Amino acid sequence: MRLRFAVISLSLAALVLAACSPRYNWREASDNGAHFVVLLPAKPASVTRSVDLDGPRVDMSMTAAEVDGLTFAVGTAELPDAAAANRALEAMRTALLNNIGGQAQGAPTWPGKTDGFARSLDIDAHGVARGRPLRLVARLAAKGTRVYQILIVGDEKTITDENIETFFSSFKPT
Repeated sequence: MRLRFAVISLSLAALVLAACSPRYNWREASDNGAHFVVLLPAKPASVTRSVDLDGPRVDMSMTAAEVDGLTFAVGTAELPDAAAANRALEAMRTALLNNIGGQAQGAPTWPGKTDGFARSLDIDAHGVARGRPLRLVARLAAKGTRVYQILIVGDEKTITDENIETFFSSFKPT
């Protein structure tokens, strides 16, 4: 009985230490316009660029952090109306899959709340970019005239269920 308790205690201690790994230094982040709050595993960087989302050119802001060859990112853009925002999700999905030459796998449901969104699409895709096999785990969502792109992309062996849970569950549109 004591040995069993000791093994369980050591296992829990190892799990806690792994969760506190300095490689994944989870911290709260948001975009400059504060359209969302999310936990990112390292200090984020932000960039804004003009993109075509099935017709309208809009400025999309991306806030991202990279750890262990994985990129954790949240993008957001404002569209002219809710119908354009809804259509933009398909354009974002196509662009993401094309970026990795990927194919979507099944119909995943990632953690986190989606009840405040008018529409959301969850994606799990495998592909190759620059000769490297990649996995893309993403949620695309529309809320009013705003669209969100929440994603993790990188080496398929490095993406863990724990990282998916932490990242997607922490995302909150504001």
